[in-house]
Amino acid sequence: MKIGEIIRKYRKEKNLTQEEMANRLGVTAPAVNKWENGNSMPDLTLIAPICRLLDITPDILLSFQEELTVEEISLFIKELNHKLKTEPFAHVFSWAKKKSEQYPNCEQLLWQTALVLDAWRKTHDVPDAETYDAYICACYTRALESEEEAIRTLAADSLFGFYTTAGEYEKAEGFLAYFSEQNPERKRKQAFLYSKTGRTEEAWKAYEELLFSQYQMASMVLQSLNALAIQENNLEKAHFLTEKQTQLAKIFEMGKYHELYCQLDFALEKKDADSTIKLAKELLESTSTLSHFRNTPLYEHMTFQELGPSFFPELQKNLMQQFQTDDAFDFLKEDAHWKAFIK
Repeated sequence: MKIGEIIRKYRKEKNLTQEEMANRLGVTAPAVNKWENGNSMPDLTLIAPICRLLDITPDILLSFQEELTVEEISLFIKELNHKLKTEPFAHVFSWAKKKSEQYPNCEQLLWQTALVLDAWRKTHDVPDAETYDAYICACYTRALESEEEAIRTLAADSLFGFYTTAGEYEKAEGFLAYFSEQNPERKRKQAFLYSKTGRTEEAWKAYEELLFSQYQMASMVLQSLNALAIQENNLEKAHFLTEKQTQLAKIFEMGKYHELYCQLDFALEKKDADSTIKLAKELLESTSTLSHFRNTPLYEHMTFQELGPSFFPELQKNLMQQFQTDDAFDFLKEDAHWKAFIK
């Protein structure tokens, strides 16, 4: 942070106008304006008066160290935790505040310091715990200005928790904008706010949509892990992952079709004729369960696209075509049971 930005920040915290600051320092308001906009620098003789007026140290004003390393921040947080265990909270708070003010441009330090202090006062018997609200909230808000998306998201998460704890749900909802649309935490937090503000139907639907999408993600990840195991010819691991996929489909009530499909892939990889034929038949017979999840209470508040009358017959037809043309089934060409089945 540049010196002009620091002057502006602390001047506003003191509720001083540029003109009021200028009068107290014996300069003009345009001079203060030029400092804050980076068009000029205060005279060296004004450094001490500015610091006294804004109640900051020359280290803060001149920002001797622009950034802290991750290691330095970790050491500071470690020391902070140690002090909290051995010293009164009020003393540690003052120490941490002064320390973090030496690096006003380090949003990660501000956020982590506020997070530790916030968590400690919530989990321990801290006298007048609410008197620290303003500073902690200010640190979180300052971290929202970070150029790093990860820090902005963490700060927004902290502010969301801060205001939901206080029951200020409308304020909390405003911080959801800092979460990516693809971040499932955004939807989970939105569902939580729905449940707290009387929007029960919306809460049910949001939670169910989140659950449904998490099944799809988990299933795809297990399938990819399975492919890796097969690529390494580790059939024992592949069998283990296949079982997990089956259990996942059962837990999320996806229906028999989803439970069988991954098992058929594994039987094909093993070239297990009996299992492949058995599973192929069961899969064909269970096509109607492909949409089983539509009728389970687990997703009863969700709206799914209607399936036409030709959907399941077409699915069976496509499956039979796959059985007849997919090279993976070639090892069954001369099997009498397989011939009878595909005909």
